[in-house]
Amino acid sequence: MTESSPARDLLRQFIDTHFEDQVRTLARLVQCPSDNPPGDCAPHAELSARLLEDMDLVVERHAVPPAFAQQHGMRSVTNLIVRERFGEGPVIALNAHGDVVPPGSGWSRSPYSGEVREGWLYGRGAAVSKSDFTTYAFALRALKELRAAGTPLAGTVELHFTYDEETGGMTGPGWILSQGLSRPDYVISAAFSHHVVVAHNGCLHLEVTLRGTSAHAARPDTGADAIEAAATLLPALYRHRDQLVHRPSRTPGITHPTMVVGLIEGGINTNVVADMLSLRIDRRIVPEEVPEAVEAELRQVVEEACAALPGITVEIRQILLARPFAPAPGAAEFAELMCREASAVMGKPVTPIGVPLYTDARLYSEAGIPTVMYGAGPESLLEANGHRADERVPLDELRKATVVVANTLLQLLTSPAKDHP
Repeated sequence: MTESSPARDLLRQFIDTHFEDQVRTLARLVQCPSDNPPGDCAPHAELSARLLEDMDLVVERHAVPPAFAQQHGMRSVTNLIVRERFGEGPVIALNAHGDVVPPGSGWSRSPYSGEVREGWLYGRGAAVSKSDFTTYAFALRALKELRAAGTPLAGTVELHFTYDEETGGMTGPGWILSQGLSRPDYVISAAFSHHVVVAHNGCLHLEVTLRGTSAHAARPDTGADAIEAAATLLPALYRHRDQLVHRPSRTPGITHPTMVVGLIEGGINTNVVADMLSLRIDRRIVPEEVPEAVEAELRQVVEEACAALPGITVEIRQILLARPFAPAPGAAEFAELMCREASAVMGKPVTPIGVPLYTDARLYSEAGIPTVMYGAGPESLLEANGHRADERVPLDELRKATVVVANTLLQLLTSPAKDHP
């Protein structure tokens, strides 16, 4: 059902009529900081809840216990769930995250401006993924309008708005699923381009701590220099990184595993031999790899590089292990539906792809739920400046994505059970 119909025409009319309100809502979400770190995101959740309630949506606020939030690197987390029941039928959850990476430098305007320029709305989170708070909420509002006009719908639409995607998702979707707060039949999770994403990389974060012995800089021979030890470890890590290019992924959109040393801290003072240095490694895991084997291999690289260093001990701690997103049973048919609907609205073929990032979508898929990633965004994440200065979302794509989501929900809520993808 991709051709025009009175129901689809009404959905588009509602979205077009209320689009200025949608843009204003996105601007307000961008203007409220929710940087992670530090991960103090409960205030943004309260703003989002009030905005949703102003749309006559009933919002459940699920605060995560502080100890559990802190265990996963967050200061405060409140997950929001909206449940709109249209009748007996499938439960479709729409998941987007409101936490964002810190803005960094290089912005041409305030990172919290929410300013519209030349058809783009700018600000941290505009693309990843506060835009999809509005994509999903206004698609749901359009469906409610359709029901009020007399179109019978069968099923439930849920909004899952969470706040810890940047630190792994365990206090967001992970918490919602583990606590039995929801068990949807399908999930559409936030994306950042107008492709339909069906796979993505996993991610391993390891913290490596090198410990030596401090000494006066006038007698360095009496100490064991942890910074000098790092000069042996780092080349070994980069040699390992260079070999990863020879392990190509078979997933379209994903090239090969990557590795970055993203953070180094150490030393006491300029005139003291350093007794400690820590570094953090980001290793992206392609869908074909086994995460446990990846971690064992990387640990071996570190241990072998440092084994012969006198006076140096090594500690390795896992910070994060996010498994790759791979399709659950039934996901292929769901992705085909999403691609058909997106192609019809975009006026060009939209095909399934994989991306080298990691997201919360994997948590739903790991639970066996057919999951695809789709939302507002330009052709690529690079065009959106995701995680970079001047992050932005094109308003034309925001409008179209909202129509695509609404049409996809219409199909799921009006098809007989045997026709569900």
